[in-house]
Amino acid sequence: MRFTCRANKKTNITTMKKIILIAASLFLSVFAATAQDLGQATEVAKSANDALMLGDNESALNGFKEALELAEACGDEGANLVETCKGVIPRILLSMGKDQVKLKNFDAAIAKINEAIEAATNYANDDVLEKAQALLPGVKMNQANDLLTKKDFAGAVKVLNDILAGDPENGNAALRLGMALASTGDVEGAKDAYETALANGQEKNAAKQLSTLYLKDAQAFIKAKNFKAAAEAAEKSNSYVESANAYKLAAAAATQLKDNEAIVANYEKYLELAPNAKDANGVIYTLAVIQQQSGNKAKAIELYQKIVTDPQYGEGAKAQIQALNK
Repeated sequence: MRFTCRANKKTNITTMKKIILIAASLFLSVFAATAQDLGQATEVAKSANDALMLGDNESALNGFKEALELAEACGDEGANLVETCKGVIPRILLSMGKDQVKLKNFDAAIAKINEAIEAATNYANDDVLEKAQALLPGVKMNQANDLLTKKDFAGAVKVLNDILAGDPENGNAALRLGMALASTGDVEGAKDAYETALANGQEKNAAKQLSTLYLKDAQAFIKAKNFKAAAEAAEKSNSYVESANAYKLAAAAATQLKDNEAIVANYEKYLELAPNAKDANGVIYTLAVIQQQSGNKAKAIELYQKIVTDPQYGEGAKAQIQALNK
């Protein structure tokens, strides 16, 4: 009985030794495999770095991505290489985006910069994330300007709306959106865009554009014989930037509406802004007649005196002066 126990005890010890040897063998195998994989990852990363030094960003990017995958499989042993790859990959993507900007391949540039933003976010690379996010709006603006130059107004509208979706107070983008919309025939949309630009640092440029659009409205309303709307549009034009043309149109509309007060007010502003206009003496004659009809003899005579030497209106002016002085 004692012999049996000793035999069993010896058998158990032998079995335990075999298990320990097997475990040690497995550990060494895993360690060797890990070391081999890490060595492979390191070599891939070195090759990727060589490509990067030669300016081959595409090969470098693919190489560091492969090295990252291999290093991650190595667990803690590959942690340092993982961090290195995560630091490099977003930078390469951003550099590739910048290269596309130089070539004016804006769609490709924006795609790469967005990839850089995604990678930088995933890898907690705050430096690249900040730079990529700061770069993107400017690239989109360059793309919009390029489309405007090429007269692809619909394309420019799409890009500029995208910019404003992310930055509603971008006055420069709003100004260009107004130009693009006006060129597509969307005048009301253009006005809204210019109003946004006006409120966000583009006062002078936006006011000029708005004044021009409302002046065109006034011209169209005069042609359509909608004189009330013409007068309102001309007034609106002048509220942004005063112009002799807008005052002249307002006076023309007021003439049709038989509003002498408005005629006088608008023609006086017209002469103030365009004293040497070809039709200035004709306008003065009209003002003199209105003053005469209103019973303001002194003002009428004063106006007639200004044009007594005019070949077309001089004789009539002299006759009226004589009549008023009787």
